Amino acid sequence: MESVKCSLSRRDLLRRTGLAAGQAAAISRVLPLVAGPQEQAAPSREKASAKSLSRQFAGWVEGLRYEDLPPEVVDRAKGITLQTLSSVLIGSKMPAGLEAVRLVTEEEAGVRNGATVLVNGAKVTKGGAAFANSEMAQAGGKWDTFRMLTHPAVSIIPAALAAAEATGASGREFITGMVAGYEVSERMSADFIPTVMARGFHASPVFGVFGGAVAAAKILRFTQDQINATISLCVNLGGGNLESRSLREGAAARNAMLAVSLARQGHRAGDTSLEGRAGFYYAYTGNNGGELRYSFTGDNHASLDKITAGLGKNWIFLETLYRIYSIPGYNIAPIDITARLCEERNIHFQDIDRIEVVSNWLETQYPSPAFPTLREDIGEARPGGTRYFTAYGAVKRGYPMLAGTPDPPEVLQLMNRVTIIPSHEMTLFGPRITIFTKDGKSYTKQGTGREFIWNFDEEVRRMRPVTPGLPIPASQFEEVITLCRTLEQADRADRLVQTTLKR
Repeated sequence: MESVKCSLSRRDLLRRTGLAAGQAAAISRVLPLVAGPQEQAAPSREKASAKSLSRQFAGWVEGLRYEDLPPEVVDRAKGITLQTLSSVLIGSKMPAGLEAVRLVTEEEAGVRNGATVLVNGAKVTKGGAAFANSEMAQAGGKWDTFRMLTHPAVSIIPAALAAAEATGASGREFITGMVAGYEVSERMSADFIPTVMARGFHASPVFGVFGGAVAAAKILRFTQDQINATISLCVNLGGGNLESRSLREGAAARNAMLAVSLARQGHRAGDTSLEGRAGFYYAYTGNNGGELRYSFTGDNHASLDKITAGLGKNWIFLETLYRIYSIPGYNIAPIDITARLCEERNIHFQDIDRIEVVSNWLETQYPSPAFPTLREDIGEARPGGTRYFTAYGAVKRGYPMLAGTPDPPEVLQLMNRVTIIPSHEMTLFGPRITIFTKDGKSYTKQGTGREFIWNFDEEVRRMRPVTPGLPIPASQFEEVITLCRTLEQADRADRLVQTTLKR
């Protein structure tokens, strides 16, 4: 019987055994445990002769030019660069940022051909600079966010800056490399984030290493073979665990530079490292056929072919949001949507009886329904939870850009009258907020999920309030803003590094 199990397909085995539907469903769930190697990891791509995923990415990245980028893509790249540098500046004063800088400067200071630690100015290895700059960006809390659980810039920007400094790359080359890194990492992660998280991995560094490495490889002007090798090497260097989340994007940025360095030295790698029978998707999602344990939409199947479909035409990079507040990302929308509703309807704290928030179900079970350390829909309201942030939006019509503001007593009162309702119908970052007033009326505002997508000028307006908390004077921060705004005109992108240094 064992040989039959290995030679028959799952469908044939169920048909020939004549099991009832319920029995068939039950045995179908355990068949991967007894099937042979081909049944465990059936090829997910219909055409065996098609180029592998890494080859498709490598060919596209090599051929990508600044002139191929739509204006809105360039604008988003500038805005995210400003957001990340602002976060680095804030994070340079935080304990985690200081610790990272201390580590690399004690071990690596004085390197001749390395890269510069932002704000501090020390010259260390390229990997060391990427690590320290990433850790400062993370400590600052002003990240981007993609589908709630990844923050690509924290890995991509530090790696891209290290590569730009090494090559003297122009602003246009920097933008092109950065966008390439985003497009690869976000396409790889888009449908798979919840499933990766459900297996105990942290999706942000798992996919971030690819983004950082591809951005650096493009800026370093790698060939298609070198880019393919870089992607394959990242499969061996990705990581991040939910049980111990203390080392995340910093390690991804450092490992991205290791992958790039190895590929530059001629290290060769296979073509099917992503979709192969024992490749990246099999290791991190449990199969290479697109089966999902969890998804944002409830559809538990994704096509690997979709990952590279429309490369250079459909820019998934434009789905990247600005996580403007230094809080868990899924809470940014309840703040602003509630604040806008109160402004539009002239609702004040004393008018409110209670508030109802209907959110995407994954936003109520952070970081994953498999390991929910924060259940927002049950238990008592607490500072730092969705009910607290919703109340903050209602009371203050916004949220502080810098830490250290005491909790208003009205917020602590109102958060106990906020109810969170999970829903499979709500889009990410698009909750439906209903405020019930004491006069018996109710007012509702539906989020779109795009409230935190804006152009560069709006990013500047939203970011300027952090100026008092920066380690550089306001006039110097204006230089950072101006350079980001005109980045495509810069002859050297590493001027971005210089504008952050203390003078």
